[in-house]
Amino acid sequence: MLACAAMLSVNASAQKNVKAPEPVLPLPEQKQVDWQKMETYAFIHFGLNTFNDREWGYGDSDPKTFNPTHLDCEQWVKTLIAAGMKGVIFTAKHHDGFCLWPFEGNDYNVSKSPWRNGKGNVVRELADACKKYGLKFAVYLSPWDRSRAEYATPDYLPYFYAQLRDLLTNYGEVFEVWFDGANGGDGYYGGAKDQRTIDRKNYYNYPRIFEILDETQPNAVVFGDGGPGCRWVGNEKGFAGETNWSFLRKGEVYPGYPRHTELTYGHADGNQWTAAECDVSIRPGWFYHPEEDGRVKSPEQLVDLYYRSVGHNATFLLNFPVDRDGLIHPIDSANAIAYHNIIQRELSNNLVAGMKARVSSERGGQFTAKALTDNSWDTYWATPDGVTTGDIEFRFKKAQRMNRIML
Repeated sequence: MLACAAMLSVNASAQKNVKAPEPVLPLPEQKQVDWQKMETYAFIHFGLNTFNDREWGYGDSDPKTFNPTHLDCEQWVKTLIAAGMKGVIFTAKHHDGFCLWPFEGNDYNVSKSPWRNGKGNVVRELADACKKYGLKFAVYLSPWDRSRAEYATPDYLPYFYAQLRDLLTNYGEVFEVWFDGANGGDGYYGGAKDQRTIDRKNYYNYPRIFEILDETQPNAVVFGDGGPGCRWVGNEKGFAGETNWSFLRKGEVYPGYPRHTELTYGHADGNQWTAAECDVSIRPGWFYHPEEDGRVKSPEQLVDLYYRSVGHNATFLLNFPVDRDGLIHPIDSANAIAYHNIIQRELSNNLVAGMKARVSSERGGQFTAKALTDNSWDTYWATPDGVTTGDIEFRFKKAQRMNRIML
């Protein structure tokens, strides 16, 4: 018995010591893998635009118009969880420059509104609700600011960095930081009402921004047209290319990149791991407009977008425009929850669960055919070194209908 136990121990040790295949670069960081495992998460667009019937505010809307009398961030979070979302990204500041937290560096924020008698903080309420119910939290902070007189000058940068540091140090861990590619153009700019243009590639000094992120939120994935953590998919329709590489050529793509259609497919010869994120709104607009109550995407449309985003090697970022009461509208919530139920039903029956595939060759150790059906992200089948082709075969006892394959 002791000899058998010793042999089993030796065999188990030998299996663990089988060398993994040499990596094919580029590889993702662990935080990028963890991010992509989320699959689906939500966007929330909310602010002065909601109350002034705008998509892109100019920075001239009166803060007194912001007054969601029934705002309930717990309603948002519970709705998103029921719709299968694993996290939420909140527009803490859109292009109009209005801050949904009482940022001390300006007078254009929720403290100047009648909501909560000027004592409110939407970012805080949402971060707390996420923590309470176990939903991951993230922030969108627009680099472009149509309210600031100093925008497009070097004097704006310390202000923007201070906003970023404030958000990333006072509201807990964030899983993603979202930088919009829309930068520069017409705006109010503190009363100037003119056009401002910037060097989109260099103006914000993104190396400095990445230093701030590394100091404050090292586990956050950074979204931008060129990443570096994840990339825009090149459209706002919610789908990736049928072939969608997780790579970009390092240093080539920047916010406002003119050849953005490339991002739908990625760069097959890329040297930076930058997987795609598919952003789309459940309504035609990103912010709430009552006339769009009859134009909410149906559960069937959302199901199609899931398969064309998550099913095409990307993540699915679905936007919910919070309404003027401060709630996710019941039509939006009903359709999103119904979509999630359809996906769960369609993927509920794994036809190869527990089956062992026949493979043309095995590397051994933990890299055997068993890894194909062990329901683990972190194990895989591999061939021996020098073997560059392989066959995997599943045999059913009788003809079997199937309509989905997940690799």
